[in-house]
Amino acid sequence: MGADPRDPERGLTRRFARVAALADVHGNAPALEAVLAEVEAEEPDLIVFCGDLTWGPLPGETLDLVRGLDARFVRGNAERTLLEGPAEPTERTRFQAERHDGDALAFIRGFEDAVVVEVDRLGPTRFCHGSPRSDEELVTPETPVERVRELLEGVGERTVVTAHSHVSYERIVDGTWLLNPGSVGLPYEGRPGAYWALLGPGIEHRRTEYDLDDAERRIRADGGPFADLTIELIRTPPSRNEAIEHAEMRAFSG
Repeated sequence: MGADPRDPERGLTRRFARVAALADVHGNAPALEAVLAEVEAEEPDLIVFCGDLTWGPLPGETLDLVRGLDARFVRGNAERTLLEGPAEPTERTRFQAERHDGDALAFIRGFEDAVVVEVDRLGPTRFCHGSPRSDEELVTPETPVERVRELLEGVGERTVVTAHSHVSYERIVDGTWLLNPGSVGLPYEGRPGAYWALLGPGIEHRRTEYDLDDAERRIRADGGPFADLTIELIRTPPSRNEAIEHAEMRAFSG
């Protein structure tokens, strides 16, 4: 599942010069293909996936793309649903169950609740899905400081990478640098593309374009109950303001 970040001789955390943060792929394999091509060109020391990797139209193709990568994987609420089973079966949950065989589920069981590594100049950095306290918490640039303080309680890292809200952001609260790399597969940015970030020595937000016509063809051919909504969202994504307002009204969303 990727290199162990600890120094086996000294028991210390290895420092990574650059880490690529990818989140919320949601089974959009065409978007992930394009991002991974750019990531490969950048040659980061590590890739961290921040959850909700396969839950979408092309889970098998998505898994094929990540197997063998030098990467670590955070467990999102979608992975938790896959492993625990849904509260109420739906057409989408049945589709996902059919597309994740024993090998796929075994791979996903190896995902971590959070990944903590040392990043050059950013220091110890925590990668999670929703927030450090919940994989369903929606954190945005407008999340009230009081709630940010609550979700960071007991967190020692001074850089925290969140996901789940599908909105990229970067902010500092009480000396802690929070950011979301955005969503590879279903970005809520008001502009099509695949969003991700490079960490170390600073933070560089990236947007990767990909062939939406090809993506639609592939998703319509094999995306089942996820096809129509996925195509709508990748072609005409919600605006940042819409997404942030919706997230802050709910705070927690599965």
